[in-house]
Amino acid sequence: MQKHTPKLRVALMVVAIAAWVSILVPPAVAENAFVEITGQTTSYADGDDGDIQAGVQFPAMRFRDNGNGTVTDRLTNLIWLKNANCFPISELGITWQQALEAANTLHDTGTPSTTDDCGLSDGSVAGDWRLPNVKELQSLIDFGHISPALPTGHPFLNVASPFYWSSTTLVASQLYAWLVRPVTGDTVGDFKDRPYLVWPVRGGK
Repeated sequence: MQKHTPKLRVALMVVAIAAWVSILVPPAVAENAFVEITGQTTSYADGDDGDIQAGVQFPAMRFRDNGNGTVTDRLTNLIWLKNANCFPISELGITWQQALEAANTLHDTGTPSTTDDCGLSDGSVAGDWRLPNVKELQSLIDFGHISPALPTGHPFLNVASPFYWSSTTLVASQLYAWLVRPVTGDTVGDFKDRPYLVWPVRGGK
């Protein structure tokens, strides 16, 4: 009996370790993701995005027009400028650095003008608005639509065809920044000194 005791101890130790691990390590169970759906509802093949439609569903009334030149996204709680193209410094747009400055200095001037403050009457001050990062811009995209690729019933005005600047630099080259094109949903990188559009955002901090 004694010669089997070490083996018995080892076996009991293995059982104890297995029980301990099963308590500390939860089983690999698929849980709800915190990534929103793409919006694509048409299926082009079994098992594709339109077939599965995985992700957090869009709110039934996703956007709220605040009546002060701003729009709240109920999915992300971000506040967007209602006018998606109110920085006509040039016909094509402005550089990345200019875009950062234009978004950061945007504020409610207290005058009923659509040119000097993009029609804001929200009481915002300089520093409240900023250039959105690339994921924030992408969060607006509904891949089930085109021209623009935004959710049905969105209240935004003047969503233009060119790309929009994000505040996110392309790590592969710091001379580039990421851009999103709301008309199609494309995301690309380009030189920061090239002209593109600006769509300021508030919140998210």
